[in-house]
Amino acid sequence: MITLVAQLAPQRSTQYADLARTLAQQELQLSPVGRLATHLRWRRWGGQAYLAFDLPALPDDIQLCELGMLAMTSAFFRYHEQIGEVDGPFLQPLETHFTPALPPDLVMTRRYRGKTNELFTHFLCNIARFSSGFAHQPWPALRVLDPLAGGGTTLFMALVLGAQVAGIEQNGDDVKSTVTFLHQYARGEGIACQVKEERLKRLGWRWVFAIGKKPPRQCILAHGDTVQAQALLPGYRPHLIVTDLPYGIQHQGKLVELLASALPVWANLLVRGGVLVFSWDASRFPRAEMVALVEATSPLAVCNDPPYNELGHRVDRVIKQRDVLVARPCKGDA
Repeated sequence: MITLVAQLAPQRSTQYADLARTLAQQELQLSPVGRLATHLRWRRWGGQAYLAFDLPALPDDIQLCELGMLAMTSAFFRYHEQIGEVDGPFLQPLETHFTPALPPDLVMTRRYRGKTNELFTHFLCNIARFSSGFAHQPWPALRVLDPLAGGGTTLFMALVLGAQVAGIEQNGDDVKSTVTFLHQYARGEGIACQVKEERLKRLGWRWVFAIGKKPPRQCILAHGDTVQAQALLPGYRPHLIVTDLPYGIQHQGKLVELLASALPVWANLLVRGGVLVFSWDASRFPRAEMVALVEATSPLAVCNDPPYNELGHRVDRVIKQRDVLVARPCKGDA
């Protein structure tokens, strides 16, 4: 048995200072490596918190890559209590071998009002993959859909990880600014980028990007109503649906109306083994009510056992509790 130690991911904003500490353990538990981990505990050295855990053996290259793709941790070490006759602790750095498909600053560079924290978005993508039937598939083999794409943070994060992505957004200004940013970013970074603009009769517009080479990553962004997803993205069957529900909805009835109409559509898009993950303002809409709504209005079963029911966390003075819901199609429905 060997002990590894994880350093928490740094946060650029003090607003999210506790985010990694709150979610790092659950993310590790749900990962392919975490299923082998035992005795998870927090340690503190030099005024810094570290997540320690035991594995039956040193991680292999695939497992090291998985560790390197975690969002809430930034570095991993092998722990030595003693070396020779010298007492520790000693931390031996491990090389995690993860290489992003696109520069990570694709996600960081764009700033806009209401943007979801980048590491939290990465966390959502990871939890979706870990909870699906494709946990051991590499990201380039997966398709991701954000049906409420906003400014494109989820799409950009999934592109960095290596997935093929698609998004739907009803706000035309958000769509146009996202299209413009992605095109200009690729050009500025010297990344090959081809884009095709398509008019969808009586539905809206769609942009199809081919980004990079060997092979290019596909990004589809459609302007339209998410309940028209099948028409906006014909033939697109995602492995993972990942989204952050809109904040600032003053009346709960509007969110209920949105989900009641959209959830059956989203569930029908998933391939067998696929999963839906979304976050929402649980200070306005408690978890128990959200679970009941999802299961009453769609053919989805919510994962509600630990650690899935331990993903709630504070964001700020307005959003006192944000939570994450993971749901899979009921057997026989996907």
